[in-house]
Amino acid sequence: MPDTRLSLGTQAARKLATTTKTPPQMQEISPRWLLKVLPWVEVPGGAYRVNRRLSYLIGDGRLSFEQLGGVTRVVPAELGELPLLRAFGDPEVLAALAGRCEQRTAEPGEVLAEQGTDADAVHLIAHGRVTRSGPGAYGQEVALGVLADGEFYGDRALVTESQWPFTVRATTRVVLLTLSRAAFQQVLAQSPALRAHVETYLNAHTHEQNKYGEAAIHMSSGHSGEPVIPGTYVEYEAAPREYELSAAQTVLRVHTRVTDLYSEPMNQLDQQLRLTVEALRERQEHELVNNRDFGLLHNADFRQRIHTRTGPPTPDDLDDLLARRRKTKLYLAHPRAIAAFHRECTSRGVYPGTVEVDGRTVNAWRGVPILPCDKIPITAQGTTSIIAMRTGEEDRGVIGLHRTGIPDEYAPSLSVRRLGITDKAIAQYLVTAYYSCAVLVPDALGVLESVEIA
Repeated sequence: MPDTRLSLGTQAARKLATTTKTPPQMQEISPRWLLKVLPWVEVPGGAYRVNRRLSYLIGDGRLSFEQLGGVTRVVPAELGELPLLRAFGDPEVLAALAGRCEQRTAEPGEVLAEQGTDADAVHLIAHGRVTRSGPGAYGQEVALGVLADGEFYGDRALVTESQWPFTVRATTRVVLLTLSRAAFQQVLAQSPALRAHVETYLNAHTHEQNKYGEAAIHMSSGHSGEPVIPGTYVEYEAAPREYELSAAQTVLRVHTRVTDLYSEPMNQLDQQLRLTVEALRERQEHELVNNRDFGLLHNADFRQRIHTRTGPPTPDDLDDLLARRRKTKLYLAHPRAIAAFHRECTSRGVYPGTVEVDGRTVNAWRGVPILPCDKIPITAQGTTSIIAMRTGEEDRGVIGLHRTGIPDEYAPSLSVRRLGITDKAIAQYLVTAYYSCAVLVPDALGVLESVEIA
């Protein structure tokens, strides 16, 4: 068919036109709320030491288990997470104790321990969720908390005769490992090292301490006459923790021909650096949440970790998390966890409020902003965590650590250093970000675990 057009076509016209271009776009960029809300503290020496008052609290960790066929076993070395066995390192004795743990399975609703009955064993939860309850002020049953995978109850029963102070009931199918007092005493009688360790542990718990486990400061009050005023001093931790600045690095490579010939209308090096720095900042936030050394999820004190009551995140769960610290500044949650929380609120006819943070309106609960963070992981089982924290040095909270004024600084605590040009005419730039974070006191950071988002 002959061409019947009467004017110049758009395809040909574009040969003489200048297109309007956007800068290079990147889907990985997220709001990075954590980097915005953390108060950043200057660390000139590259390390930050957190001095704390001496604490006598020992253990309270989590246990790990392994499955061999249909048999579940506690990893022997993990028994060192029990307060009674903290820092005890004899592998043969720990293996003997692990071998004496008996496995049992409980069905939902089954009572595992009843208040007022003899407590004669420690129970290790390999899988599942249980609730603790006890009598209230008027005899009614009140909930005392939830325990789940890796937690335990009754560890003091191994060395002291007592009764259960609460009732434990399974809320899901539970796999338990039980170490009885009789089995423990058998191993204790055969191991002088274990006997010495248990004696040291029991003596350590005779020290006076406050409700946080810190060494008591003796004083007198409300007296009259001329009593002897007690003397005192404040004991410090002998080995305070030090946080060293971590680094995220990459080498950016750009061919000199590209920067020489194709930097109009946009500078190619600037755009390459911009996207590289964005990716580096995303990695920085990921590390602040997930790094095993200083990340928030791994540095929360075990006494500040709680489980959801029923699975999905409910207003009750966030209230429990909020009640564990003063001046909570923010919640940090995966967007899907926030959606699950809103579903629970809707089902109850409750509507969360909003607050303004950094000029933007965000969701809030009890006036505390709930900030999205897609760096919080979601497990294959569809569970995640919600973080709550108090921030700032003055409030003894969570702080970010960085070092500004470094050579070739491109942004605060981020440098771009030219390494030179290779024999293939490729210019190389070392891009480095320095950062870390510190938890000044344990109650500054709390985690709601086992949050179901399905």
